Amino acid sequence: MSCTGEISLRYCPRGLYSGLKSAHEDDVLIEKKACPLLQRGEKVPVWFLSGKCTVYKLFGLCMVLLLVSLLWLQLSCSGEMSATMCEDRRPPQQQPAQPPCPAADSQASAADDPSWGPHKLALVVPFRERFDELLAFVPFMHSFLNKKKIRHKIVVINQVDHYRFNRASLINVGYLESGNDTDYLAMHDVDLLPLNDALDYGFPDDGPFHVASPELHPLYHYKTYVGGILLLTKKHYHMCNGMSNRFWGWGREDDEFYRRLRKAELQLFRPTGITTGYKTFLHIHDSAWRKRDQKRVAAQKQEQFKVDQEGGLTNLRYQVESRQQLTISGAPCTVINTKLECDQSLTPWCLLA
Repeated sequence: MSCTGEISLRYCPRGLYSGLKSAHEDDVLIEKKACPLLQRGEKVPVWFLSGKCTVYKLFGLCMVLLLVSLLWLQLSCSGEMSATMCEDRRPPQQQPAQPPCPAADSQASAADDPSWGPHKLALVVPFRERFDELLAFVPFMHSFLNKKKIRHKIVVINQVDHYRFNRASLINVGYLESGNDTDYLAMHDVDLLPLNDALDYGFPDDGPFHVASPELHPLYHYKTYVGGILLLTKKHYHMCNGMSNRFWGWGREDDEFYRRLRKAELQLFRPTGITTGYKTFLHIHDSAWRKRDQKRVAAQKQEQFKVDQEGGLTNLRYQVESRQQLTISGAPCTVINTKLECDQSLTPWCLLA
């Protein structure tokens, strides 16, 4: 098979090949009018247009094309890899910010390591129908306390009766149901997450320790505020007779408990040296989605500012409906489903009219 005939006709259609003529020993000249695909005077090697088309020549041509393709692919991949490596070598401050979520391995670590010390915290969470916040709270706090080597157990007191929410009574239940293996407690809101590792959750031997102090809490800044997160020993909580059970609905129970601390002559301590201000905590409550029960019915408006001289642990009435041991993202917690009881002759505002 002639290379001149087959290959030249492939590049120059029939009828236009007449312009092909010899010029030198090592090449031939193609007139522009003869082959419009080549420029005037372009040189075509003689070995390509003359002689026989052998298998070796075709194989060599294929190998050349294959090598060119592989070289192009290698250069392309090298460019992409270089770009990726440059992306990974960005300085740490340019990396995208991560949400305050604990690592999975830290979540599953032990919560009760005796080598961490003799004291154990009962993290008491008064709760009702805020499961999205609980799903974030439990693994976050478990990891936070593990990192600080605080022995702890998370006790969620879930109110399942038909009365209005009573945060103070639920904390009283948490104190009584937390077990003899704990010696101090944290009255902890489910929607408040500590973001500063310097916050102290250790045993408050000297007196009640208000972690979410007015200088740090994102919302409440008055001097007598003791809500959000308050640590105290079980002995000190008992000295106060717990919290008043008269506060149905949202608010005021913390202010009344501050008076109890004063009456028991307990000194209140607060964090020092924390420089993160109102960004010390993350408040995850969505007020637009979850409205607070701030209604004041019957004589509640007048009674809410009075000190409850007798009520507390001594007149608490409740039933434990069930206990559940849960694990949320590797973090253990105990949910105590609780039915509170209400004497409507004393506090008729436990029900909304």
